[in-house]
Amino acid sequence: MASTLLVSFSLLLVLCTLSAATQPGLILTVVNNCPFTVWPAIQPNSGHPVLERGGFALHTLTHRSFPAPPAHWSGRLWARTGCTYSHNRFTCTTGDCGGRLECDGNGGAPPATLAQFSLHHGHTDLSSYAVSLVDGFNLPMTVTPHEGHGTCPVVGCRADLLATCPVSLQLRSPSGHVVGCKSACVAFGTDELCCRNHYNSPQSCKASNYSDFFKHACPATFTYAHDSPSLTHDCSAPRELKVIFCH
Repeated sequence: MASTLLVSFSLLLVLCTLSAATQPGLILTVVNNCPFTVWPAIQPNSGHPVLERGGFALHTLTHRSFPAPPAHWSGRLWARTGCTYSHNRFTCTTGDCGGRLECDGNGGAPPATLAQFSLHHGHTDLSSYAVSLVDGFNLPMTVTPHEGHGTCPVVGCRADLLATCPVSLQLRSPSGHVVGCKSACVAFGTDELCCRNHYNSPQSCKASNYSDFFKHACPATFTYAHDSPSLTHDCSAPRELKVIFCH
């Protein structure tokens, strides 16, 4: 993923903190409600283990559940789409992680809708979850905590932005279909739109007309590097975090 995601991840704790403790045995569940197969990919942050070998196929209207590590784990999860085997190589039209089914720690190519997690176990630790469109969009995605206490918000993007994506941000397949909606940084690569160099601070990194497109459709997401979406929440000790593609 582009470096802007690393900046946005540092802001996750202001989004959805889960007070007191993700209980031991927390389950991550990935659900595919899309009318086609997707290939979820998982990348840990440095120093954390790879989960589920980093990627797998998930057929339409199926799910896959697996335990989070028993201590702290942080990382990201996204869906790859349009994946095929050709000439003994596995490739995807969006989210590709270097031509591998099992990403094994590799990141994915933007644009891709991204879920980010920082999970802790224990009675005094905080955990967080968020959905980022900082590097663009390829599928609707939400993250839902289950069996938590208090106000536990669903975060993410339910809208299908492929249908409304501005022409300048569209990623098209060889057949001409829109398969992804790029961020302005990915599309144009300027320091200002990428929030880098002189623009790499909360004071100089600002929303743009392009990030406003994502924000208007999906306000409960990060849409540029120093974005800080706010939600009212008071959620502790969820038993499961469910990532859902399409609705």
